Amino acid sequence: MCRNAIKLYYPIKEAIESILPICDEFIVAVGKGDQDDNTREVIEGIGSNKVKIIDTIWEEKDFVKGRVNAIQTNIALEQCSGDWCFYLQADEVVHEKYLPVIKDRCLELLNDQEVEGLVFDYRHFWGDYNHYQISHGWYKREVRIIRNNIGIKSYRSAQGFRRNGEKRVKAAHANAEIFHYGWVRPPRYMQSKTKAFNTLHWGKQRAEEYYKSAPTELDYGPLNKLPEYTGTHPQIMNKLIEKMDWQDKLQYTGEPSPEREQHKHERLKARILTWLEQRLEKKIGGKIYLSGYRNYRLIGNK
Repeated sequence: MCRNAIKLYYPIKEAIESILPICDEFIVAVGKGDQDDNTREVIEGIGSNKVKIIDTIWEEKDFVKGRVNAIQTNIALEQCSGDWCFYLQADEVVHEKYLPVIKDRCLELLNDQEVEGLVFDYRHFWGDYNHYQISHGWYKREVRIIRNNIGIKSYRSAQGFRRNGEKRVKAAHANAEIFHYGWVRPPRYMQSKTKAFNTLHWGKQRAEEYYKSAPTELDYGPLNKLPEYTGTHPQIMNKLIEKMDWQDKLQYTGEPSPEREQHKHERLKARILTWLEQRLEKKIGGKIYLSGYRNYRLIGNK
């Protein structure tokens, strides 16, 4: 689901094309956007008969805690006819190396009714295509494939899913990773996207009031304090990566500006919990969560 995707610098075309080879169909709920929104035309331009567009309206009454995101996601979900439904948000892309792995997992677990979904690891890029977040507060895993027609729906702000309203999805690991580019944009686009996101969570009036005095560009902070990514990106992202032209707007050394609000990963509590998680992960050789909030229950060694 999406609207105003192109003007807010979402890689929606790349997201869809990244998993299209292993999908029988791809349903997109495209909301009516601003007058200059050409999201629908860009998606049509993919030129695949697998892609099916549903035109929708986003109701302002649903701009509460991101509820409209789940509503729109479920509109698309209801039109899906496959055994498994692969959900990607408009800023999430899958590396081509994972496609055969994901397909094999879906076939392997098709008749295992205990498994209701597949959970993916996440790599959250930040500022540019070379740095990513590992801080506490950034979700490390999330369900992105669900079994169809068993009562699983998008939950709250559409980050994850629940069965029959509240039950966490019983999930096996997909043995694959989602590349999340939601925080890789020119700083002015990033601020526009943040405003659009907060509008859906706070309501239009509160967001308009807040952003009257907010900077026009997002300050990402010093990137050298984050891990540097040395692997490859999905090939479908190469053209976007080549077009990157906002390096001079980024801060690569020094300390965060004391004049702006801290990002969540810069706050003391997050830094302490991140340090603890990393020490524990190194000790046990696996992922640790010092927060109890998860949308899924991981099933054993499946």
